Amino acid sequence: MRLLSGLEAAADRPAVITVAGRGLSAPELLGAAAAVAGDVSGAGVVAVDATASLETVVAVTGALMAGCAVVPVPPDAGPAERDHILRDSAAVVLLGGAEAGAAARRDPGSGPLRGSAGAAPIPLSIPVDVGRRSGASFAPPAPDQAALVMYTSGTTGAPKGVVLTHAAVEAGVDAVAEAWDWTPGDTLVHGLPLFHVHGLILGVLGALRRGSPLVHTGRPHPARYAAAGGTLYFGVPTVWSRVCAEPAAARALRRARLLVSGSAPLPVPVFNRLWALSGHRPVERYGMTETLITVSARAAGERRPGHVGLPLRGVETRLVRDDGTEAERDGETIGELWVRGPMLLQRYHGQPRRPDEWFRTGDLATIAPDGWHRIVGRASTDLIKSGGYRIGAGEVEDALLAHPAVREAAVVGTPDADLGEIVTAWVVADGVGERDLIEFVAGHLSVHKRPRSVRFVAELPRNAMGKVQKTRLML
Repeated sequence: MRLLSGLEAAADRPAVITVAGRGLSAPELLGAAAAVAGDVSGAGVVAVDATASLETVVAVTGALMAGCAVVPVPPDAGPAERDHILRDSAAVVLLGGAEAGAAARRDPGSGPLRGSAGAAPIPLSIPVDVGRRSGASFAPPAPDQAALVMYTSGTTGAPKGVVLTHAAVEAGVDAVAEAWDWTPGDTLVHGLPLFHVHGLILGVLGALRRGSPLVHTGRPHPARYAAAGGTLYFGVPTVWSRVCAEPAAARALRRARLLVSGSAPLPVPVFNRLWALSGHRPVERYGMTETLITVSARAAGERRPGHVGLPLRGVETRLVRDDGTEAERDGETIGELWVRGPMLLQRYHGQPRRPDEWFRTGDLATIAPDGWHRIVGRASTDLIKSGGYRIGAGEVEDALLAHPAVREAAVVGTPDADLGEIVTAWVVADGVGERDLIEFVAGHLSVHKRPRSVRFVAELPRNAMGKVQKTRLML
């Protein structure tokens, strides 16, 4: 298979994949995946209980080998979310489900599975045994065939299935590999969830396509990152913040070649702290489930704190005002970021195929005259319209985080009868008062950008990838 082409090139490596201390060589992974592929051949749509385990890697690899569309199911999904994903995707098989161990394995002699014409109410549950092997071969899927159906977080309703083709995933992986100088000689280390783009597509399929060994640490604990001995590390801002909180772990990463941060903006103080401790200015990048990675700093180029870099190969970007006109690329003017490129989604599951046109990300950004992109936030929650001003929440959050007493910060606009909205901040901090923080921000930014209200909390609500869930702050 083209998507898994790096596996064969890595055949002489003792362990191409290691997850929480358990490893498989390239031939072992290919044999185990082929056994799974024989189980699900013809199923069409296959769900995978996407735990941070070797079983998940084998299940995803085998289902892709069989030409099935893979639906990763978050292991911490509640009953309603899990039921929605399985029913909406019409998955015929669930690999590695909690109930799979009690299910009888389908008789291998009964022939390949066939998907039903309608939605499958309860998929057949099949356990994954990483010790099984098969030498069977399978025809490579067509480039426009669905490889993954990734369900979005569902902040504006029930999660939607994002259909990504083999060609899109290949283009996305190849573009970041080029930007980050990612070669088979690298050893990738991360401990990210295996049901998101970052952990699964970049962090597993990227390694398999590049032929580079992967060490998944089970959980992204700083000590495990430090002990892994990799050259290329992936993390989200929460991971890097925790690494910085353990200076010995951060210093151990000096031996690495590249640290990459994504899935949420990396606060400038964390960028600078990580640089001071590890010697690395981390590469930041921008993407979303529907687009994969479209903008990134380069391994061989400049890294600017608070910025996500330049468009990747084959990617075009636009900055658009509310009235649909182009916004100035002056590094200050905020607009909605539109993107297009070969790694974008084919369609949402159950909807017609998208035309080959610009995708409106819903994210707010600025673009500097030299093309450098900075993500300000989400249009739905991070653009604050106060007294005629347009204020990006991210800029205010960065200013708050520059205060030594502030550990975390989230900013939103809350309704106000006079100004329309006011800047309201939720912070995790010690030994500082509301007025102190308001004046601190006013001293760093334009006065109209200062918070009018600061609310102190013990922690900010976050999802599995470390993104702050701002809608929960206002409940």
